Amino acid sequence: MVQRFEGRVAVITGGASGIGLASARRLASEGAKVVIGDLTPDSGKAAADEIGGAFIQTDVTDAEQVENLFHSTVEQFGSVDVAFNNAGISPPEDDSILTTGIEAWERVQRVNLTSVYLCCKAVLPHMQRQGRGSIVNTASFVAVMGAATSQISYTASKGGVLAMSRELGIQFARENIRVNALCPGPVNTPLLKELFAKDPERAARRLVHVPVGRFAEPEEIAAAVAFLASDDASFITASQFLVDGGISGAYVTPL
Repeated sequence: MVQRFEGRVAVITGGASGIGLASARRLASEGAKVVIGDLTPDSGKAAADEIGGAFIQTDVTDAEQVENLFHSTVEQFGSVDVAFNNAGISPPEDDSILTTGIEAWERVQRVNLTSVYLCCKAVLPHMQRQGRGSIVNTASFVAVMGAATSQISYTASKGGVLAMSRELGIQFARENIRVNALCPGPVNTPLLKELFAKDPERAARRLVHVPVGRFAEPEEIAAAVAFLASDDASFITASQFLVDGGISGAYVTPL
């Protein structure tokens, strides 16, 4: 495989499973030294050991722990060239606005949106000193579309990630720091399986709207992460990068 990240260091939050783990494997396979920031020590360390990287236990909603994640990475490896801010949740109690309580709303906002703010705030000074960097923030196709089967706080949080990424991409463009929002469609991850296993009807309602007729595999999203993070995307910043199987472009899907 092409070694696009030889000599570069990538930090991935939520890197112990799903899209984060697939991306850690992909970037490592292309030469990156990968640091995984995750709340779960067992799976986080196992993931880091598998790819020859490092693990730093991190609660992404805690500003001091996020600062430590990036500071420790620079201390140990000398730089942080890529930040994939990917940690997120989608709990079942986040549903219609009519039934979602304020506690569920705030928890999802903290993990999905505030954490991205904290990660960007912490990593940008390091990238400014280096004179380069690529930040990829996980948003979602729901940031650009509406759904009748709502997860109101999740949707709002991802819209926030998209808007923040766009603004940061513009603000830091002339400092050679790129910021993009990755907008995946439904992905075959443990998070999605848990959500849809509890509600097969909701799963069926969503799958019928995917033109390619299936959910994405984590490795397909990881390929997009690797592209956005690499120099192949050197003229791409402040973008909403949709990897959604055609959902956002569809009016009627194929039979």
